[in-house]
Amino acid sequence: MRTPLLRFSATPVRRRGAGALGALLLAGAVLAGATSPASAAVPVASASAAASTSSGSAAASASSAELPPDGDTVASPPGANDWTCRPTTAHPDPVVLVHGTFANRYENWLALSPLLKSLGYCVFALDYGMIPGVTSSGSGLLLPIGGLGPVPESAAQLGRFVDLVRTATGAAKVDIVGHSQGGMLPNYYLKFLGGGSKVGRLIGLAPSNHGTTLDGITNLVPYFPGVADLVYTVCKACRDQAVGSDFNMVMASRPDTVPGVRYTVISTVLDEVVTPWRTQFLSGPGVDNQVVQEHCPVSLVEHVGIAFSPTALHLVANALDPGHATPVFCG
Repeated sequence: MRTPLLRFSATPVRRRGAGALGALLLAGAVLAGATSPASAAVPVASASAAASTSSGSAAASASSAELPPDGDTVASPPGANDWTCRPTTAHPDPVVLVHGTFANRYENWLALSPLLKSLGYCVFALDYGMIPGVTSSGSGLLLPIGGLGPVPESAAQLGRFVDLVRTATGAAKVDIVGHSQGGMLPNYYLKFLGGGSKVGRLIGLAPSNHGTTLDGITNLVPYFPGVADLVYTVCKACRDQAVGSDFNMVMASRPDTVPGVRYTVISTVLDEVVTPWRTQFLSGPGVDNQVVQEHCPVSLVEHVGIAFSPTALHLVANALDPGHATPVFCG
């Protein structure tokens, strides 16, 4: 059985038209040669079953292509969640993609997922922090959105997913690429949940590493119709990402980085969500802070669009395989 594009039985929040994000997603799909949602679906199983699966049964499931991602809610983006994929010598670490606040795996990774797949990576993407009944039509499709739950709970969900990927592929470590909240919450997993021994690289696209103002979070609202009320009610992750939150104080209680993990931060000077944009940078050994406009001065890419920027995605590819990095140009 394959996962339908939607597995959601709730009254949706609707809005006419595709919205600003729709154009970005279309551009990303064209850039990456995206296939249809139906061809990107993943095997069905409940998130709770995934979380409780033992190592032995998970391996058996993987061999029969039945291993589900933790939080199987929206169809996988093109190129992701082929549970029969085995890493190659050239790319020994599978890549796990972590979407941002008010997003989901399908919409957030329409461009990067097929790009990495075409480069020979095993690519996996999860949905996390989903709340039943919350949807958005920001891309022109009525889809559930996630990244809403408390960041520590979402980080634990990521940890379960990483274990599933490692079991299925036989890889000792994974590399993680995340956007916005998805670039920050893996660092909680590394710092506090033992993920440091399971992750080789963490690459953040406009990550909220040191928080932002709630006004900054609300700047996401125009991209995701119907979610305005969530910022102050349902979205606990929004509160966690606010400057001065209890969560950010916990994060600040330890150094930015975990020994042994390589970090890359890719930012844009036009970020209107995680502000000031320099707060996205990390300090410590093994950190490479990059800015899109250093490679493409005329780039107008902002917070949401960075996940579809050819310049930013080229920087991601270089960060994943620095030994074969190529010059980055405007795109």
